[in-house]
Amino acid sequence: MQWQADGYVLSVRRHGETSAIIEVLTREHGRRVGLVRGASGKRLRGLLQPGNLLQLTWRARLSEHLGMFAVEEMSSNVAPLLDDPLALAGLLGACSVLCLALPEGQQQQTIFDAFAVLIDNLLLSEIWPALFVRLEVGVLLELGYGLDLSKCAATGETVNLTHVSPRTGRAVSSQAAEPYLDKLLPLPAFLLNSAEPLAKDDIGNGLRLTAYFLERRLLWPVNKQLPEARGRMCERLLVQ
Repeated sequence: MQWQADGYVLSVRRHGETSAIIEVLTREHGRRVGLVRGASGKRLRGLLQPGNLLQLTWRARLSEHLGMFAVEEMSSNVAPLLDDPLALAGLLGACSVLCLALPEGQQQQTIFDAFAVLIDNLLLSEIWPALFVRLEVGVLLELGYGLDLSKCAATGETVNLTHVSPRTGRAVSSQAAEPYLDKLLPLPAFLLNSAEPLAKDDIGNGLRLTAYFLERRLLWPVNKQLPEARGRMCERLLVQ
C-alpha cells in the first residue's frame, strides 16, 4: 500500500541508532505515523522538525501497519521562529494538541487548513493566539464535540452572548448568565465575530474555554491530559 501527500511534521521521536518515528498531519489522510530511516543524518535532521511542510511518500504492506516515510522538503517553517520563543512555543503547543487529540487516519481537511493559517501567522503576535484558540475550537467541532455559539441556550437570543455553559457547551446571553456567573465560562467576542477587537482577557478566556472542553470531552474519558507543551505556551503567553 502506498500514498503521497503534503504534510506538516507534528512530532519526531528517535528510534534506534539512526531512524525516527514521526507524526504528520496531511489533508487527505489526517494524522499519520511512520518510520523514517536515516533521520539522524544531516539532511533529514533539519527537515524533521515540528511545523515543517514536507512532501511525503508512505508505504506499508497493510494500512494498519507502521509504514515507512520517504520525505522531501517543501517549506521550512521552523527556522524563522527560532529567534521568537513565544511563536515557537505556539507552534509546539499546537503540534502537541493535534498529536494528542486527532485520531489516526481520518481525513482532516479543515484542521489541516486551519493549522496552515496558524503557522503562516506565527510571527504576528497580535494575531496568532486567537488563531490558536480557533484551531482548538475547530478540533472539537471536527471530532463531534463542537460548541454551539449560535444563540443563547436559555432565551434563544442571538446577541449579547457572553458566556458558555460548561455542561452543554452552548452560549448564554449576558442577561441569562447574570445569576450564574460563578458557574459559567466567559465567551470571548472574537469567537463570534473575527472582526471584533481583542479585549484584555480574551485570549486567556479562550484558552481556558477550549481547555475545559478538550479535557472533559476528549481527554479525560481516555485517561489523558492536555500536553505540557500547551501549558508552557499558555504560561509564556499569559504573563506578557
